[in-house]
Amino acid sequence: MIEHPDLATALAALPVDLPPGRLVTEEDGREPLLWISDDPAPAGLWRQLHRAHPQTGLWPLLLSPLDRDDDYRPWLSGELYPAEASEPSRYDPQALLRGWWRQVDEDGDGDVSEDAGILDEALAPYGRTWPGLAPAATVPDGAAGTEARELAEVLGSVKDVRLGLVRAGSGAEALTACGWGGPANHAGTGRIAAVLADWERRFGAQVVEVGFATLELSVPVPPATLAEALPLAAEHTAFCPDLVFQGTGTLTAYAEQLVGAHQWSFWWD
Repeated sequence: MIEHPDLATALAALPVDLPPGRLVTEEDGREPLLWISDDPAPAGLWRQLHRAHPQTGLWPLLLSPLDRDDDYRPWLSGELYPAEASEPSRYDPQALLRGWWRQVDEDGDGDVSEDAGILDEALAPYGRTWPGLAPAATVPDGAAGTEARELAEVLGSVKDVRLGLVRAGSGAEALTACGWGGPANHAGTGRIAAVLADWERRFGAQVVEVGFATLELSVPVPPATLAEALPLAAEHTAFCPDLVFQGTGTLTAYAEQLVGAHQWSFWWD
């Protein structure tokens, strides 16, 4: 992680002007965790800040609230707990995904595991056997950043999202640095961030938008065929079982959505 003396100093050194905003601290009011704009993110600013990240150490995020929440939770309510986030480097991403896959088998989501046959059908062609990691993609130089900036422009134009800045080396690191806890009912943020960092290494995927319990990632080189998408869909299902068990109903149907898709969306109850 790129270090700065404090968030305020890093903000003051930015090469671009920021709109009106505020520093957000934990509920106990200690060190600021992030900066957030008072109004929707201005067009083009996320792109500028993303390009400047190697020099500033501030990772830009589009921040959205819990649906229909006037308090803009968790960002303005202080429901951020960095001390509870474990260090992502402690974890083996493949071991995490394999373990979560087994939990789908053992615990199920949406009561699917009550019938082993139904579970096998939902997880076909793999059934309850973890297929291993999907092959890494070949990502051209600069493609990951370009795709992230393009997705940010699209999301900023169609959604009421604010601009956030966190001292972090990447979007995955930003989640633990600011204490986001969206997937707490499934896994701790440190574990989630470990897998996200691995996806950035293997696929060039970058965190662009973060909600109360949602994530939007950019993907520069998506799978081109269903055969390529299936093992990736298995990773996503282990990471976020609701995508299948409260979404498409089968892993294959979800994999079909990944073919050619430059955006990955995740949500947890």
